[in-house]
Amino acid sequence: MNPKVQLLWEDWADCDLPLPSYATPGAAGADVRANFPARVRGAGMQLAPMQRLIVPTGLRVAIPPGYEIQIRPRSGLALKNGISLLNAPGTIDSDYRGPLGILLVNLGIEPFLIAHGDRIAQLIVASVVQAGFAVVDALDDTARGAGGFGSTGKGR
Repeated sequence: MNPKVQLLWEDWADCDLPLPSYATPGAAGADVRANFPARVRGAGMQLAPMQRLIVPTGLRVAIPPGYEIQIRPRSGLALKNGISLLNAPGTIDSDYRGPLGILLVNLGIEPFLIAHGDRIAQLIVASVVQAGFAVVDALDDTARGAGGFGSTGKGR
C-alpha cells in the first residue's frame, strides 16, 4: 500500500496550480511548484547569484508516521542555471505541519527569475527507521577500519 500525504492549501495560495505530481510513471520525485501570494505572482521572485531564498509552495503537509518527505533539487535547474538547495536533501518530518517552503540557492553567475507556477524542486516520500543508540566499550573490526574519511580512493 502506498502512503498518502495529505495536502492543505494555504489561505492565500493559488489553488489552480497543479498539486505535486510525478511527471512519468517511473519518476521517484513529485514536482512541486512555486506558489506566490497574489501581490508577487506577476513579478515572481528574483534570485541573485549566491542568494538564498525560501520559495513558498502554498501548501502544508501531513506525512504518515514512519515516513518523511525529502526535498531534492531539479537537475535541469541545476545544470542550466546553477539553482540548487542548500540542505539537499532537505527533510520534512512526519510531525511538521507548517508551511512547505523550498530553500533555494543560486550558485550560477546570472540572476534567476522564479515565476509563479515554476517547478522548483522534487518531493521524495521515503520510509524512516528510528534507530536506538548505545554507548559500548569497543567497536567490531572491519577491513576498512577508521580509514577513508575524505578519501577519493586514489593513491592507497
